[in-house]
Amino acid sequence: MSAPREAWTRLAACTGAAALLQIDGTLITVALPSVARGLDISSGSTSIVLTAYFAAYALMLWPGGVLVDRVGARRVALLGLGLFALGAAAGALCTSIASLAATRVLQGAGAGLVSPAALAGAVSGFPPERRGRALGVWGASAGVSNLLGPLLGGLLTVALGWRADWWALVPLTFIATWAIVTHLPRIEHSRSPTARGVLSNRIILAATFVAALTFAVMIGTFFVAEQYLQHAAGYSALGASTVLMLVALLVGAAAPITGRLADRHGERFPATAGFFSAGIGLLVLGLPGVPLRGWITLAPLVPVGLGLGMLFVPVSRAAMNAIPAESHGRASAALSVGRLTGAAAGAALAGQALAGGPSATAVHTALLAAFLLCVLAGIPACAFLGAPPVHQTVLADHRESQST
Repeated sequence: MSAPREAWTRLAACTGAAALLQIDGTLITVALPSVARGLDISSGSTSIVLTAYFAAYALMLWPGGVLVDRVGARRVALLGLGLFALGAAAGALCTSIASLAATRVLQGAGAGLVSPAALAGAVSGFPPERRGRALGVWGASAGVSNLLGPLLGGLLTVALGWRADWWALVPLTFIATWAIVTHLPRIEHSRSPTARGVLSNRIILAATFVAALTFAVMIGTFFVAEQYLQHAAGYSALGASTVLMLVALLVGAAAPITGRLADRHGERFPATAGFFSAGIGLLVLGLPGVPLRGWITLAPLVPVGLGLGMLFVPVSRAAMNAIPAESHGRASAALSVGRLTGAAAGAALAGQALAGGPSATAVHTALLAAFLLCVLAGIPACAFLGAPPVHQTVLADHRESQST
């Protein structure tokens, strides 16, 4: 069954709103050294700007998912974008780190509302068997956004100062708001489901675990690589970022291909292949004696990037297809919580692995640990992805509603 044109415009609008959240994280991170100089504080103190944002983001995800299921993705997305824009404008006017952190809480709360609304709205126009292709576009846009954020942030900070990074988010939010108003229809659900069906669904639990594991491996590996390349291998910040940019490009490139694979073969095959591919690359890099600098290092990074990119679409498709549309807000929130939790765990574990310094031995050990996570935890978890027998009724109901 082909998706109508309206489904693709709805996907584009929701993808744009989600991309805004991706851009914000990297855009603001680039500006933090200038924030420290501008507000006359230590560089370490600026970490509260990120902590405040992600803490509020995480805390609002589940309430945001509940609201999506009760009042619709459109209303929740617009509310979240309004809070986000207000926080960005207020942040640009701040004169202290405390007030800046407070505005980041407001932005994070808005992001926590936008995130589940955007994913639920993005897939709402597609039949279950076509959602892989839609989510492939979603995943590719996330990769592009992660590349645009540092570039835009660097240009604005150098040319106009750190406040320009906050001001830039305001018109970008207005554009995302216009797209949501124009293309996401008012859809009222006939009932408000309970959370029990979401949190007790084995596929959603498995998808959330896989999402958490994916981000733990990805963020942990990126952190280890960034620290080693800059502090031990002698790379500049730009040089280290260029190496990691290759991985980000591969992640984005793999998503659309994986979407088609998931629609054709289900979620288990591409997810398993993703962990296997990433694991192979990490194993090679983790072997003692393998060089961790120079062009030879790029070869094993290719399967790592492609493998990680193959893991985004299957978990989202599995979760969205495991339950009726009336619960998509909660399912999206669960996935986002898993990803944020995994990212935090990956960064913490990587930091612990490098506590004695970013030596080659420490990096090899950390990468071998990431390989073991992929093989011993990731691949077995993929066996639980895929629709249960009861889901056939959901597919049938969706086809019937589309035909009428």
